[in-house]
Amino acid sequence: MRIASYNLRVNSPVLNADLHCHSIVSDGTLAPEALAARAKANGVELWALTDHDEVGGQQRARDAALTLGLPYLTGTEISVSFAGTTVHIIGLGFDADDTALCAGLAATRGGREQRARDMAAGLAKVGIAGAYEGALQYVSNPELISRTHFARHLVESGVCADTYAVFKRFLTEGKPGYVPHRWARLGDAVRWISEAGGAAVIAHPGRYKFTATEEYALFSEFIAHGGRGVEVVTGSHTSAEYLKYADMAREFDLLASRGSDFHSPNESRVDLGALPWLPGTLSPVWEAIEARVQRP
Repeated sequence: MRIASYNLRVNSPVLNADLHCHSIVSDGTLAPEALAARAKANGVELWALTDHDEVGGQQRARDAALTLGLPYLTGTEISVSFAGTTVHIIGLGFDADDTALCAGLAATRGGREQRARDMAAGLAKVGIAGAYEGALQYVSNPELISRTHFARHLVESGVCADTYAVFKRFLTEGKPGYVPHRWARLGDAVRWISEAGGAAVIAHPGRYKFTATEEYALFSEFIAHGGRGVEVVTGSHTSAEYLKYADMAREFDLLASRGSDFHSPNESRVDLGALPWLPGTLSPVWEAIEARVQRP
């Protein structure tokens, strides 16, 4: 779906901003340069690459975006553990060379290899041999081997028809290939982003299977640590969830963000730039961090 370019101001609430996507540096299938070109072609007017627990693609993404005349915000998506659940916190507009942030991300990436080997061992017990080596074929950065890479291998080897089926049968809690991982603490992730000059945003809150009490606890603790925004419109949210999290953004006085969570032309539900606008009267995160936007 191609979205027209409206040439609006960066702080417009209806700006076609896409502030959540992934490249080959983490678990996407396109290079940062290809993502920048796709975003520009699809009418994106403000873009951020948000690879998981990594900033290694930031310079490439920034250079490609600015060459194309596309304003850019630095980004990352940090994995944290909260109430026994993996939650993702997006950082936007930070200094990608900040020492504490880079050290924190490196520490968060640690342990993925052993987790991956444990996942492969679980799959071997149900007759799927060689899954670790198979997953590695899809990994650009071995430090960031993930369930997504295992899913791609199982699809290509014919075990399942698509990655959704792989997760459902093998890679979610209680299934043979699921192995939990202890990620960063919520407060640490928010602090790393904030002290590097950026804004912390709760990613796709509708994906977490929290009770209402747990969800309120997440939002409350996030704000107490200095978190500033919530992703209201994103690729995995339903229309009802757009409205729900718009209401929660207003209730908790949080900035609203918008991002496709694009990973691959063949896997993602929503293409770069193809999301609906933020609903209602919300304060966009890009308005609050306009000074951090890098322009051509």
